[in-house]
Amino acid sequence: MDMLKGMNEALNYIEENLANKIDLNEVANRAFCSEYHFKRLFSLLSGITISEYIRRRRLTLSALELKDAQTKVIDVALKYGYQSPDAFSRAFQNFHGVTPSLSRSSDQNLKAYPRMAFQLTIQGGTEMNYRIVEKEAFKIVGVKNNVNMINEILSPTYEEMMAEINDTKMRELASMLNMAPYGMVHASANYSEDEEGNATFNQYIGVASTKEEINDYTTLEVPASTWAIFEIDGDWPHIENHWQRIYSEWLPTSSYELTEGPELLVSDEHKSGIWISIKKK
Repeated sequence: MDMLKGMNEALNYIEENLANKIDLNEVANRAFCSEYHFKRLFSLLSGITISEYIRRRRLTLSALELKDAQTKVIDVALKYGYQSPDAFSRAFQNFHGVTPSLSRSSDQNLKAYPRMAFQLTIQGGTEMNYRIVEKEAFKIVGVKNNVNMINEILSPTYEEMMAEINDTKMRELASMLNMAPYGMVHASANYSEDEEGNATFNQYIGVASTKEEINDYTTLEVPASTWAIFEIDGDWPHIENHWQRIYSEWLPTSSYELTEGPELLVSDEHKSGIWISIKKK
């Protein structure tokens, strides 16, 4: 519950400062977590980045203010953090589909993005099997992709990343697997966001190994950590649903919080495991 309270305090702070410069470190402090932790948690719970949320809220309010014929476009642009009317106009048109000037028309349809609030929803009683494991540092050897997420669309897609690993590479990776976690590891690391709401991260697909990498493979050093490991049976939609439940149901009611570090999905035939690094609150 403390996590939900902190997230909502952060949203209150954002709402009160939409017309001011918003320091995301201060936003994270209101949620009692690091900036990295807050950005990742917000993105996983809401489906969009925190920067994109702020942008949408500002463009929603700016459209309402422009309904007043006496309000100047440049004043609204500056109020909501845009350095020029042109930059504001481009962002406004991308979001609403019309220019700021045309939005004043009484018969013009505009978009509204309501403010968010996080709450704990009681779902049907579905078990979540997990265990808490202390693990020393280890490394993942595999293929690395630099991924961009723009408007919730990944580039390259996971399908494209997996297609890059042919049968030869798959056999080479399998030959290097010699320690837990056993299976193919999909690791997301170094998550960051820009002011436009676009996110980037590194996606590694490989295996846990003590061997030196071969050919053109890359190594991800995973630090020693406490891990919550959730066991899953099912296809990708089931995994995605389980991942969402971890952050929206398990984490808020547990005695743990996230720590900085990669998130792992370990696949072995028809079974999967989600690994998240945690610490005691």
